[in-house]
Amino acid sequence: MRTLAFDGRTGASGDMILGALLDAGADPAVLSPVENALEVTYDVESTTREGIETTTVTVRTGGADGAVDRPKAGATPDDGESSSERAEAGQPDEDGTGADEREPEVGNGTDADDREPGVGNGTDSGEGSTATGHPAEGHGPTRTLDEVRSIVSSMGLPGDVEADAHAVFETLASGEAAVHGTDPDDVHFHEVGADDAIADVVGALLLIDDLDPDRVVTTPVAAGSGEVTFSHGTYPVPTPAVTEIAARADWPISGGPVEGELLTPTGAAILAHVAEGVERLPTLRVADTGYGAGSREYSGLPNVLRVLVGDGRGGLRREEIAVLETNLDDATPEVLGGLQESLAAAGAHDVTILPATMKKSRPGHLVKVIVDPEDADRVARRLAEETGTLGVREHGAGHRWVADREVRPVEIEIDGGSYEVGVKVAADADGERFDVSAEYEDARRVARETGKSVREIMQWAERAFEEE
Repeated sequence: MRTLAFDGRTGASGDMILGALLDAGADPAVLSPVENALEVTYDVESTTREGIETTTVTVRTGGADGAVDRPKAGATPDDGESSSERAEAGQPDEDGTGADEREPEVGNGTDADDREPGVGNGTDSGEGSTATGHPAEGHGPTRTLDEVRSIVSSMGLPGDVEADAHAVFETLASGEAAVHGTDPDDVHFHEVGADDAIADVVGALLLIDDLDPDRVVTTPVAAGSGEVTFSHGTYPVPTPAVTEIAARADWPISGGPVEGELLTPTGAAILAHVAEGVERLPTLRVADTGYGAGSREYSGLPNVLRVLVGDGRGGLRREEIAVLETNLDDATPEVLGGLQESLAAAGAHDVTILPATMKKSRPGHLVKVIVDPEDADRVARRLAEETGTLGVREHGAGHRWVADREVRPVEIEIDGGSYEVGVKVAADADGERFDVSAEYEDARRVARETGKSVREIMQWAERAFEEE
């Protein structure tokens, strides 16, 4: 199984993800739809961090004052997309100015005196600005989620990449909406809606698509530590927007290893959408390794995001699911007995019925149903129609890991007759078999025809498969 593994021990940003993927061998030519649609260019350069040769990416945009360079040097607010500024996306200061007009202490994991006024992106003074001193990072109009969606849709991206890009921006909007108590469609992006931030998100997804992994994973992602200060106060790291996005991810965050802001909302949202969480790097026959650099340097700690690409042991396939459930205290055995068939016909993958004690100590049942998210409404309606329940709960879109499976027919000989029985074979993504079991309904049919027990038929069928 071709696996792409992010090593998140020094955080992540859109910048660092771009650099790491290009360093790992992704083709920069695939970025052309973004360059054409946004009139930006990706400049790719090499640099060194604590003795490690790494890749940095600069998104260059054109503006009213001429060409603008935005250093794509990586996270730790060094990518120019402070999460504290994201938490304020589209929210005016008390004086009515926008995020790009704030004083230098607009938190990005650095102290106010660490940078010159107007730079505000964790880079050295003068980087990321035009000759007239205007900040380049996040420079551009405030945009709504719908406006960002329209820009993404206009790029002519491969279908899967476009869908992934929409999902990442919806994750960003949901995180912002949760922080501000608004609806995602009402969020006004400032920096994460700017051209360079769109270039980060879509560019990273195009590069991942070019590397064509079967599986993407990440180790726990470092968020940093300390505090950041901006117009509405001082907040601990990770800041609210990053925390909300991490809550939607399959991987955990960790504090440290340095004081500062290591995980940005854009980096968090990309990884939240594409990567499964793993406690440590998986067993991997490494084919390529890439390093994307952050612009800030720490003594003894390479400020880089590492990505490994190679063949790993086959894992189970991940599927998005929703879980529906309802409590019943008046359902008859006949109704409960028919739920497996009727809900399966509506699209349910699995139906489980558990005994429960209801209010007033009445005996009842808990019905749990696993469905594809897109089938949840239909299955919930069927569950209500079949049982008369007044409410069905949804646990939200989670996921499950499932084996690849197929049913293979085998022939068994019994008293001179030949009978066919299906055998279900379960395997991981590399085809490594880990379970073989005869189909019960086939075994029961043969048992009735031959007078043998179902258990005997199943054992003979499984043995016949193993001997093939």
